[in-house]
Amino acid sequence: MAKFTLVTALVLIVLGVAVFIATGSHAPTALIPAYFGVLLGVFGVLANTDNSKRRMLFMHIAVTVGLIGVIFPGWRAASAFLASTRGTVMVRPLAVKEEFAMAIICLIFVLMCVRSFILARRART
Repeated sequence: MAKFTLVTALVLIVLGVAVFIATGSHAPTALIPAYFGVLLGVFGVLANTDNSKRRMLFMHIAVTVGLIGVIFPGWRAASAFLASTRGTVMVRPLAVKEEFAMAIICLIFVLMCVRSFILARRART
């Protein structure tokens, strides 16, 4: 899973940088997916070890970061989308799409990690 964490980190970094460049934004908030990607990348590198306890620790930290990456951007994107269905104009639709994309990417990461954790636990018993 450490390698999958690094791939997910790269995807989040590319998403953040691409939206930052595409919008011509100077706001650091456009880079939030990239920040999460850097965090996941650090934990992915730290988890890439033969020591099973250390790998387990850093993968659990990484999945926690991924879960935060699902909850907050997902909540914000869903709120903006629901507000737009009630007639409110979306101020930054590309930002909402970026939040939604980040939430989906992180959700896939979290689900794959949970699946891996379950399989690892079953293999131990």
